Amino acid sequence: MQQTNTQDALIGLFVAAGIAGLFFLALQVSNLSTFVEKDNYKVIAHFENSGGLKVKSPVSVAGVKIGQVSDISYDPKTFQSVVTMAIYSQYNELPSDTTASVFTAGLLGEQYVSLEPGGSDEYLKDGGSIEITQSADYS
Repeated sequence: MQQTNTQDALIGLFVAAGIAGLFFLALQVSNLSTFVEKDNYKVIAHFENSGGLKVKSPVSVAGVKIGQVSDISYDPKTFQSVVTMAIYSQYNELPSDTTASVFTAGLLGEQYVSLEPGGSDEYLKDGGSIEITQSADYS
């Protein structure tokens, strides 16, 4: 009887560890693993087509994540997608002529915003706008 209880406890622990592992994997795949919001500033970009971009999609420069998409809306006056990005405060020296493009990464086709810094001596500020954008390409 004692051996059966021990086996049942070990099987229960194994199943619980498996469920915890699946939960962790689901958080990683869905990009919800960051519960703590870092200090950031907002930057806006207008795209003809934002594709499958989602809120919490990564924003990167040279392959380094520097923020995430915080909002996506539609502007009925310009007929464009308005993407608001929360850039971490430590990356506050992005030139004002930075360009933004929507790219696809990974096997699951997760889309992200890639920023390409320009050469301006002025920097993007909170509420600033990225003027030159390249929309998602499905060709």
